[in-house]
Amino acid sequence: MAEEKPSTVVTCTAPVNIAVVKYWGKRDEELILPINSSLSVTLHQDQLKTTTTAAISRDFKEDRLWLNGKEDDIGHPRLQSCLREIRRLARKRRGGNGDSGSGDHPPLSLAYKVHIASENNFPTAAGLASSAAGYACLVYTLAKLYGVEGELSEVARQGSGSACRSMFGGFVQWIVGESADGKDSVALQVAPETHWPELRVLILVVSAEKKPVGSTAGMQTSVKTSLLLKHRAEAVVPERMEQMIQHIQERDFEAFAELTMKDSNQFHATCMDTFPPIFYLNDVSKQVIALVHRFNAHYGKAKVAYTFDAGPNAVLFALEDTVDDLVEVVKRSFPPENNGGQFLKGLPVHKASLSDELLTAVVRDPVPGAIRYLLLTKPGPGPMMVEDASSHLLGADGLPQSSP
Repeated sequence: MAEEKPSTVVTCTAPVNIAVVKYWGKRDEELILPINSSLSVTLHQDQLKTTTTAAISRDFKEDRLWLNGKEDDIGHPRLQSCLREIRRLARKRRGGNGDSGSGDHPPLSLAYKVHIASENNFPTAAGLASSAAGYACLVYTLAKLYGVEGELSEVARQGSGSACRSMFGGFVQWIVGESADGKDSVALQVAPETHWPELRVLILVVSAEKKPVGSTAGMQTSVKTSLLLKHRAEAVVPERMEQMIQHIQERDFEAFAELTMKDSNQFHATCMDTFPPIFYLNDVSKQVIALVHRFNAHYGKAKVAYTFDAGPNAVLFALEDTVDDLVEVVKRSFPPENNGGQFLKGLPVHKASLSDELLTAVVRDPVPGAIRYLLLTKPGPGPMMVEDASSHLLGADGLPQSSP
């Protein structure tokens, strides 16, 4: 970091998480406080991640932001909330003196402007938890830049609720909390990513388009109109949280799978119970659900689980020894069109030889081209700092670097 401009540069990465007990609905819109607890699996950054570079310099005239190579509005209230909170914590840590350094952090004026560049290696706003990874990465990167330590999930939550869960690897719960100021609505790790090494996650990307009803608007309408959502938050989720934590701790895949599917179904039932109703699943999503149930019925037990967030893309959980057969069944049911070798991305899969009995029982009426691609991954770690300076998204002038 010998360059004169910017004086300090930090690059970090953060993961996507997929909830198996869903969060839907807020009791406080500004602080993003949920009406129920939730639990998620952090996905591996080798396959899905956000990369963010933050730079600070006396030469910068204003705070600026670039998302996926294009300049964006840094004035978004949630982004400003995160930036303001990190700067406040930095000022507090330095005893109110904005110009003094702390520990091994260089002297740095909090009055200096910041430039931020962020990129996803997956589609944004397509129901793949892009905001969770994005805000977790933003908060983690700014914290490293300003020398802030401690409880950061509360800050990330103010950017995007589920971002607080992306502050940890493995299996993570977001506690609903009771305090009006949100201090007790934080994320905690249930188990690290190494706890269940056989677990695999297969994402079926149905559509990379932006979803028709955003999560924020959808939640607001559901909270106002869905009686099922109220019942779910008060009577169903507390017990499910306890059960899901136990299933994970015991690595009981069948119980984990069944509860994951039931919770996904109930979440989408609350969307249907919203008035007017919200449809995040499409016909292909429903065909995937039917396929999973046929697959499990063939084996007489839950070998695969599906879950869907606020979008049509299916996320399937299976153990490593099931993956090869599952991928082959999905490929037979939704044959790829035109992208050949690019249809399956992520972790390697071995070619499976399926029995006629399995094919007859599970594969029905193939729909060519309905799935754009498959992505195989597994549980992974939380946010990480990138030491390699060549990975910075901002150049010495504080502007985005052109891709090599």
